[in-house]
Amino acid sequence: MGMQHAPVFRATLFDFNGVLVDDELVHLAAFQDALRPLDIELTDSDYWEKYLGFDDLGAFEAIFTDHGREATRAELLHMVEAKRPHYMRRAQAELKTFPGAADLVRRMAALGPAGVVSGALEDEIELGLEHLGVRDRVGLIVSAEHTHASKPDPEGYRLGYEWAQEQLGNAADLRPEQVLVFEDSPAGIEAALAIGLTVVALAHSYGEATLKSTGAALVLPLLADASHEQLRALYESRVAR
Repeated sequence: MGMQHAPVFRATLFDFNGVLVDDELVHLAAFQDALRPLDIELTDSDYWEKYLGFDDLGAFEAIFTDHGREATRAELLHMVEAKRPHYMRRAQAELKTFPGAADLVRRMAALGPAGVVSGALEDEIELGLEHLGVRDRVGLIVSAEHTHASKPDPEGYRLGYEWAQEQLGNAADLRPEQVLVFEDSPAGIEAALAIGLTVVALAHSYGEATLKSTGAALVLPLLADASHEQLRALYESRVAR
């Protein structure tokens, strides 16, 4: 790859679930595993329609509320921990990744700092990055443990942007639009746009029409469609104006 053909975004932040790893079926099964002892049935349709955009804590809170059950924060955190081994066991056996994910992480990390900003748990992200063979290319992981609120709250992307500024050693010089984000959910897109970052939305989990209404700078059907040419054109239209 000639550098003259490379996109020139100065840093890249990746969402994880639904962007790099195709693990929503693993999450669904792990939620069902954790809820089964409580006699709470989580149907496939309810998961896809109601709970897909939540982190674990938010999903359990919403599920309990929808089933007319009150839960303290401590009880909800217990459920998050109860789900963790179910996810890890299933992911180690059947984790799928999106075509082109490892290649794109390597490409973007060769151009500048690359990080992950996700509502997933840190050990889940570590497992996925190791599975992709790109753990050494990712300099920052912002996971559910590192934020007080999940997306669409912008806290995670603010941490990612501040980290990129530190990595580049020119905090005042790095403009938000020079940081590229790959997202798949309206909540994640909203969080990144709140900081002013440039967002590529991938139609892995939601339809293209839904994503085009979010304000994302570019909507692509698949991660593998994020070509050098697409990203360079996006940079020139978004940043090099």
